[in-house]
Amino acid sequence: MRKYGWNSVTDLIFRNPAVVEQDPHVDVQDENTERGNWSSKRDYILSMIGYAVGLGNIWRFPYLAYKNGGGAFLIPYFTMLVVVGIPLFFLESALGQFCSQGSINVWRSVPLLQGVGIAMVMVTLIVSIYYNVIIAYSLYYMFASMQSPLPWSRCFSWADSSCSNTSIVICNVSDVLMANGSQENNSCSSSNIVPLSVQSPSEQYWDRVALQRSGGLDETGPVVWHLALCLLLSSLIVAAALIRGIKSSGKVVYFTATFPYVVILILLIRGVTLEGAKDGIEFYIGSQSNLTKLTEAQVWKDAATQTFYSLSIGWGGLMTLASYNNFHNNVFKDSFIVTLTNAGTSVLAGFAIFSILGHMAHIYKIPVGEVVKEGFGLAFIAYPDALSKLPISPLWSILFFFMLLTVGLDSQFAGIEVLTTCLCDAFPKTFKSKRALLTITACSVLYLLGLPCVTRAGIYWVTLIDQFVASWVLLVLVLFEIVGVCYIYGGNRFIKDIEMMLGSKTSLYWLWWRACWFFISPCIIAVILGWSVVTFVPPTYGKQQYPAWGLALGWCMVAFILVWIPAVAVFKLIKAKGNPWKRLKSLCSPSEEWHPYLDVHRGERYSEERCRRRTNHQKNPEVNVNAISSSWL
Repeated sequence: MRKYGWNSVTDLIFRNPAVVEQDPHVDVQDENTERGNWSSKRDYILSMIGYAVGLGNIWRFPYLAYKNGGGAFLIPYFTMLVVVGIPLFFLESALGQFCSQGSINVWRSVPLLQGVGIAMVMVTLIVSIYYNVIIAYSLYYMFASMQSPLPWSRCFSWADSSCSNTSIVICNVSDVLMANGSQENNSCSSSNIVPLSVQSPSEQYWDRVALQRSGGLDETGPVVWHLALCLLLSSLIVAAALIRGIKSSGKVVYFTATFPYVVILILLIRGVTLEGAKDGIEFYIGSQSNLTKLTEAQVWKDAATQTFYSLSIGWGGLMTLASYNNFHNNVFKDSFIVTLTNAGTSVLAGFAIFSILGHMAHIYKIPVGEVVKEGFGLAFIAYPDALSKLPISPLWSILFFFMLLTVGLDSQFAGIEVLTTCLCDAFPKTFKSKRALLTITACSVLYLLGLPCVTRAGIYWVTLIDQFVASWVLLVLVLFEIVGVCYIYGGNRFIKDIEMMLGSKTSLYWLWWRACWFFISPCIIAVILGWSVVTFVPPTYGKQQYPAWGLALGWCMVAFILVWIPAVAVFKLIKAKGNPWKRLKSLCSPSEEWHPYLDVHRGERYSEERCRRRTNHQKNPEVNVNAISSSWL
């Protein structure tokens, strides 16, 4: 920390440019008075929980648990949390906290791989586009729920002839229509009964009213204006919450990160009191659990994938949010709190979801498995349909979609923070005093880029981005991250960096983390990555196939993200001095700018003199080998 004169208060006011310029993103009591810190530990924890707990916890985990053996799925899920989730969450958080920089500048530790940080920002940029659209969907459904009866509770004027509240079958013998589950016309043999293709009111409302969905990606159609307005409102909410950066978003999350738990508990209490709820819960995680599923490799892959994606590893957000911590913050304990809270949320949400789906199956007199969906099908078709069957259904529907809204906003806050932080870190003189304007600009750009996703072909664009960008691409980035930090920078050196923040630990303490970082986690990620690539199938939306140009565009998005890794590496190799070996060696060593942000935290390992000797050694490897050898340990 800077050395102030006899009047430290006067120095703080008149010498600190952050205070002189009345930077609203920095408080006088911040440890880092240039970059700013979280106002309190609670701000950080709630922001991290809000970022990690996303829509996948609500609309994907319950389905995976049901699909992969119910309660038995918890065994591989928590196993993968311990060997992959927590170690990588801790690694990313510690990396960001140590240098107090965003996901690009942390790669000053290994300049050759700085393209990995840029690729993470590109992933966040593209995913933030469609995440903003999902928030718009939630807003629209929340507003649509403010009427009774709910507009998707029955087949109203917007429905076509295939809309029905019940599944319809026709008996070939007598040509008499019969509702599924009806006891009429028992003489019809099962071989003569043919189900007709019908859609529930909630399914038709989603397609024909909310989305106004076209027949495919190549039928763009006009902008759906009610979604465009909800998208605008979403962008305004995000911009307002982030107008002072972490100082304002850190307060907003006191509501947005806690309210979903209130709603989940309310829905759970209401759900377990309904007829059929027991059947739903048993299908989810009860007596229907199938331990034999544990012998199937696909179950373990699903567990690892869900753990990896639900913790938002590889997006750059964990590093960014942790970079605003105080240097000696106990990031180890924080990692356990956030990851275990995230896992517990997934399990709890499953009970709330399946109790009400069980009631829906009871009403329709069909097995629970026939009403279970995942993703958009669960959030905007199956669950709204189930809620419409409850007394005072508008209340439950408003609560549910408001919960989706808050869950989505928390993740979007962190996404925008990644973008603005990286720009401010890269160009502090340009953007530091204009951070509010930068935030508004970022939200405006994301709104404009999101407009194609609210046309009549919008859902196809959202699905395309989700399947190509928010998928195995992240596995590639995290694999590079592990190789860069543990094998190039040096796992032992990284552990010494962590001990500068947390204090010295025993070798036994680090044994498990070394095993995970050096071997277990990278091996699991490599297997999942290879499996994902080999088993990759072109995305579809329902029965709609994507045109060839649409799939090509998806691969172009993948290339646009990954190309930064070799492009930046080649650029830096060209700019470096010396023969090819010297250039490569210098770029695999930390740059002179790699150190704790504040002087007071650098100690002997990162003193200016030692950093200068290390830099000179990179330029002239034959000089001062003995003098700097200890800095490589």
